[in-house]
Amino acid sequence: MKPGWSLEKRDPELIAKFMPYWEWLYRYYFRVTTDGWHHIPKKEKVLLVSTHNGGLAFPDLSMMMYDWFRRFGTRRPVYGLMHPSVWRVETDFTNLLAQIGAIEANPYTAKAAFDRGASVLVYPGGAQDVFRPHSLRDRVHFAGRKGFIKLALREKVPIVPLISRGAHDTLFVIGDCYETIRHLERLGMPKILNKDLNIIPIYLGLPWGLAVGAVPNIPLPIQIHTRVCKPIVFDRYGRDAARDPDYVDACYQLVVRQMQQQLNRLFQN
Repeated sequence: MKPGWSLEKRDPELIAKFMPYWEWLYRYYFRVTTDGWHHIPKKEKVLLVSTHNGGLAFPDLSMMMYDWFRRFGTRRPVYGLMHPSVWRVETDFTNLLAQIGAIEANPYTAKAAFDRGASVLVYPGGAQDVFRPHSLRDRVHFAGRKGFIKLALREKVPIVPLISRGAHDTLFVIGDCYETIRHLERLGMPKILNKDLNIIPIYLGLPWGLAVGAVPNIPLPIQIHTRVCKPIVFDRYGRDAARDPDYVDACYQLVVRQMQQQLNRLFQN
């Protein structure tokens, strides 16, 4: 089986071993405050849809997962969808990701997870969201990607939005030089672009100081506030609904609008 496609590698016992380390980060490094967890149904499977912040350290992701495991236990399954480029080669790192519950982001793995009663976590904005400029830290930025809407409609599951404040302050994203590099490549510069990410961020952060490119970082110890929002249930579900582009767009706009409203309130607190 291709890397990232197996649901069997998820290891609740290994996840439990990580909990003390995540707890230290949660309590003392990021000093997380959180609310809204009563919105997660006790047994029902859901599609968790989240904003993405803080570069490749993913501080909001790890803190959200710690909260999930400490509230529901490590055996209540949740699988996180990760970009296919991560899984091109099987390594010790990808095996670790799979053991924690990461799978390749595609409709087949997501469906398989739902079929076994698990919930699924997706970050629609991907690299464009996690490296969006610091000036947009309070914006929902899904880059127009609507695959998660089609997934929710086909699988007939509610969407539970996740948002956070503070994680995008753990580094300072100045901007994106992808288009500049692409123009230089057209003029004859040797090709360096990663066509999968479509972004070359410029950011200030640890340990590099000034960094160019989607390279890992050490997050600054900024306080993070996470929030689980009220589930979003659509009027229609099923394959016909997922094939209707106007309806998919309307559902997408509804999710973005409601998440932005909640994010505005979080930043006003």
